[in-house]
Amino acid sequence: MHNQGELKKLVIRKIIKIDDTLCNGCGKCLPNCAEGAIQIINKKAKIVKDSYCDGLGACLGHCPQGALKIVVREADKFDKESVKLHLREKNKKEHKNQKTITQWPIQLNLISPNANFLKNSDILLSADCVPATYPDFHKKLLSKNKILLGCPKFDNPINYAKKMEQIIKNNNIKTITVVHMEVPCCSGLKWIAKKAVEESGKKISIKNIMIGINGEIK
Repeated sequence: MHNQGELKKLVIRKIIKIDDTLCNGCGKCLPNCAEGAIQIINKKAKIVKDSYCDGLGACLGHCPQGALKIVVREADKFDKESVKLHLREKNKKEHKNQKTITQWPIQLNLISPNANFLKNSDILLSADCVPATYPDFHKKLLSKNKILLGCPKFDNPINYAKKMEQIIKNNNIKTITVVHMEVPCCSGLKWIAKKAVEESGKKISIKNIMIGINGEIK
C-alpha cells in the first residue's frame, strides 16, 4: 500500500503489463527496453519499477508469446533521472560480472596438450560461430571454463579428436561442455568430444548445448 507521500506521485498513464501465464522467460524483450525497466525474475519478465517504464511499448513486438501489452492504470510517473541512475548501476554491475578469457591461445589447433592452463580444468569446446551469435556467451557459457574454439567443417575433425584425446590424457580434465550451432555442420563437435573421451580411456561428463541461428539456447 502506498503512503500519503507516494500517492502524490501516482498518475493515470500508459504502462506495460506482462502476463505471467504467457511469459516463458525467454528474455527477448529485455534488449528492446532502452530504460532497463524489464528484468527476468524467477524465470518471468517483470517490470522492476513503474517509474522506469515510459509506456511507449518498444518491447511489444519482440515477445514471441504475446505476453506484453500496454494498459492504462494508476502508476508512478516516468522518471528520466531515475532511469539514468538505474542504467548506470546496471551497466556497472554487468561490467563487473563480465567473464573474460584467461588463456591464450583459444583455437584448438593452436593449443598445446601440455598447456598449463588446461590442468584440472573444465573445458568448453565451442564452435567458432557461437561467441558471435549468442549474446551471453561470456557471462553464461565461458564462466571458469577453458575454451577450445574450432570449426569441424573447415578443419579436420579427426585431427581435432586426436588433439582433444591428448589434452584429456595429459591433464586432469573435470568436465567437457560442447556448445554448437543448430546447423548440421556443427554436429561434428559432439562426435569429436565423444571420440576423444572414448580413446582417452577416461570417464568424463560431456554436456551438449545447442544455440539457435537467432542466438537463443535451444
